[in-house]
Amino acid sequence: MNAKNTDFGTFAQDVMLGLNSTPKTLPSKYFYDAKGDKLFQQIMALPEYYLTRKEYEVLEGQHEQILAEVLALNTPFNLVELGAGDGMKTKILLRYLTDKKADFTYYPVDFSGSVLEELEESLASEFPALKVNPIQDTYRDSLKRQVWEDGKPNLILFLGANLGNFGVKEAKNIIDHLRVGTKKGDQVLLGFDLKKNPQTILDAYHDSEGVTREFNMNLLDRINRELDADFDRDSFTHWPTYDPVSGECRSYLVSQKPQVVTIGALNQSFEFEAYESIFTEISKKYSLSEIEHLAYLGGFSVKANFLDPEVYFADVLWEKK
Repeated sequence: MNAKNTDFGTFAQDVMLGLNSTPKTLPSKYFYDAKGDKLFQQIMALPEYYLTRKEYEVLEGQHEQILAEVLALNTPFNLVELGAGDGMKTKILLRYLTDKKADFTYYPVDFSGSVLEELEESLASEFPALKVNPIQDTYRDSLKRQVWEDGKPNLILFLGANLGNFGVKEAKNIIDHLRVGTKKGDQVLLGFDLKKNPQTILDAYHDSEGVTREFNMNLLDRINRELDADFDRDSFTHWPTYDPVSGECRSYLVSQKPQVVTIGALNQSFEFEAYESIFTEISKKYSLSEIEHLAYLGGFSVKANFLDPEVYFADVLWEKK
């Protein structure tokens, strides 16, 4: 594995900068430690969290069409996945490619080392002949480094509505990195959660079992544990919101009272007013026209939109011009 462990100094610095900003923020990428990975797997199985289910429908029902172009090249290629996670949905594609005896190497990229280790173990068991090169890194840095680039065609997967975890400006920046990190003819398959009934969207981030709340609270637990802090998780409320105009679903941790939190590793205390919030996560929903505009800005052409029957989710195939 090309490993790049979570750097203590970077984590501490990001927390310091976020809590000193106005309004306060904490980076959502730090949700994903060993416990956070497990919690997100639980979220994906929740009845309210339709995203995973709908994308699974798309990939299960249309994987032959999705992979037709890369297979038609009839040449070895690289399958690069940004934000691989547990690989549940990707295994649909891997199984089909393996059955077709395609000659390819799989490069799963993820920020979480623990989830990559689990993925590598499960792939070794299910696809013993599969060539796998895991990369522990961020989206941007992996696209800068391009350790997979060997002249072969690339199919880059960016599934699970991961691009929606960035605001518009950051999403465009990621697309810029995709543009720089690909060559002419390379394909990109991106997952997008589509705009729909606002209540359906809000329920997905405010589940009745409270797993999403626990997922957010785990970030405070992690800061307590790794940075010697004294967050009282019971004095914070998890609060998601959805704006149907921007398509942004945002999550906050709201302080229920005036309080002071001390972080020993930073040698600093942070004051919270009553009902002051920490912004933790964004999940943007797109229209098909917005997706097409993103492709245009990044120098890609839209080859096809693959939709589930309810038009909740889209996996969109782009090609580098």
